[in-house]
Amino acid sequence: MAKAPFTAEQQSVRVLKVGERVRHILSELLARGEVHDDVVRAAHISVTEVRMTPDLRNATAYVKPLMGAGEDAVVHALRQNTAFLQREVAQRLGLKFAPRLKFRKDESFAEADRIEALLRDPKVLRDLDDEEEDDTNSPDDTV
Repeated sequence: MAKAPFTAEQQSVRVLKVGERVRHILSELLARGEVHDDVVRAAHISVTEVRMTPDLRNATAYVKPLMGAGEDAVVHALRQNTAFLQREVAQRLGLKFAPRLKFRKDESFAEADRIEALLRDPKVLRDLDDEEEDDTNSPDDTV
């Protein structure tokens, strides 16, 4: 009897699990200095996220060097060493197909800083203060 195919929910959980496993493998390879590249070895690189396609054939790894120093050089060096990293991930992952890796700078920290700066803007703070005053001045509906 044939197995029933994965439901959409099971598939998405599997994609997340495989992505997290790939992230751990890449982090381990980078932390142990197994990549034979001077730029990669010199930088302390965090793999912040790995996004997998639903078919698990492509993975986009978002990386951030410590303190954001030399991001472009680090991403370029990782792209030059993609074949080695793909081979290592494939061996350690044990899937039928090895995912193709792509490396990108993680810009989520810059986006968070931008949002923080917007929230600290005097106009926004004034609006937030007005909302708090409205909340304290509103009549209480409890009996």
